[in-house]
Amino acid sequence: MDVLKKLFEQHFHLPVEQVDSLQGQLGGSGRKIVRLNSQTFSAIGILYDVREENVAFLEFSRHFRRHGLPVPEIYAEDLSSGAYVEEDLGQTTLFEFLAHNRADHILAPEAVDAYRKVVAMLPRFQVEAGRDLNYKFCYPRASFDRQSIAWDLNYFKYYFLRLAGIAFNEQALENDFSRLTKFLLSADRDYFLYRDFQSRNVMLRDGHPFFLDYQGGRRGALQYDIASLLYDAKADLSPELRHQLLDHYLDILSGYIELDRQRFMRYYYAYVYVRIMQAFGAYGFRGFYERKAHFLQSVPYALKNLRWLLHNVELPVPLSTLMDAFHGMLASEQLQGLALAPGQFTVRIFSFSFHKGQPKDESGHGGGFVFDARSLPNPGREERFKALTGRDAAVVEYLNVQESVGQYLDHALSLVDASVSNYQSRGFKNLMVSFGCTGGQHRSVYLAEQLAKHLRGTSGVEIKLEHREQENWPR
Repeated sequence: MDVLKKLFEQHFHLPVEQVDSLQGQLGGSGRKIVRLNSQTFSAIGILYDVREENVAFLEFSRHFRRHGLPVPEIYAEDLSSGAYVEEDLGQTTLFEFLAHNRADHILAPEAVDAYRKVVAMLPRFQVEAGRDLNYKFCYPRASFDRQSIAWDLNYFKYYFLRLAGIAFNEQALENDFSRLTKFLLSADRDYFLYRDFQSRNVMLRDGHPFFLDYQGGRRGALQYDIASLLYDAKADLSPELRHQLLDHYLDILSGYIELDRQRFMRYYYAYVYVRIMQAFGAYGFRGFYERKAHFLQSVPYALKNLRWLLHNVELPVPLSTLMDAFHGMLASEQLQGLALAPGQFTVRIFSFSFHKGQPKDESGHGGGFVFDARSLPNPGREERFKALTGRDAAVVEYLNVQESVGQYLDHALSLVDASVSNYQSRGFKNLMVSFGCTGGQHRSVYLAEQLAKHLRGTSGVEIKLEHREQENWPR
């Protein structure tokens, strides 16, 4: 962490006064990401020990900025330490914006407009910036070639199909993989392939999109990236909106190349399938193998996309064994149980200090309740309580006898109870409840503890409690 502070101070000529971890926003990344703040400036610091990947990101970032593309400015770097500091693009991803601007499956016009801006920008990466990109910096491959495709397909086979218990004939499946690969490689592939073009890798600032996480980019086909965005599982876009956005993308793309739409569409859904398989492989590796259960929450959404494809798309290449495996996934009681199993509804409860910002929502469900406890009597103003927290008996006793605290807690419990019951009946999986106060030490901790105590034992509810400002609190 010291190296990031040093880089920040070298660039801004001011000391770092606050460091906030952004690890909850990483998904499957192995990077350490923090927000560095002085009184005047903020920046994002990255620590990662894969030099080749760091070099790819830094080189691509500078190249894209030369083309006027909205990517973060690189402020400072120390490749020998695996460290660099970049522009802070804010806290709102396209995925988070989507979650806040939808009602069930209906997206608000603002969310649709944001997606249209994002897809309109994609051809500039693929064609305009891709023309003179130095592909020697690509890692681990310079192109989405036979080897890259084999890695993705085997990732799907061994980490998803095997671990999910889906039966298949391995040689017959390999034969299908060979046919699919040959078909994919017959598409035009002389463009920049972003590789992970999805809603969590797009930031929105003042209504404009900014782009991240293109370090896995390489030369490849146009179809892959638009498929990645439109079939991003938990974004759960409707088929109608996917078609509209694809048409918009193709309209923009036709301004950069002489576009044969029929030829583009001949390959498009094959790339949709290969991207979906790559995603299933990631869910299986992180969820089944590494036992990080929250990655499996995306599986029901990906199965929904798969079901639509099987019912509506016929590929121009025979893949009977692969299609049988897909149907086996849809019929799997284990996989269906990821969406239906009782005991999977999680209430995540936080205490925090408003001075350090609200906790981030990791579930994609939109953040839930945020209760402001600063209007309540503050034990922190009394010397006898300053070294204690809202978990200590003396503070609990003090707050228990305050009438305003009792009324506040009753209202909060009533609101949360109603949401828990409603969300369970609708098949939701997560609710986030955060209590904030001035220091995140007394009132917010007390209220979070009381809610957790109230909900424990509720049928089908799992409680996860975190006192964010109390790093060493006993668990």
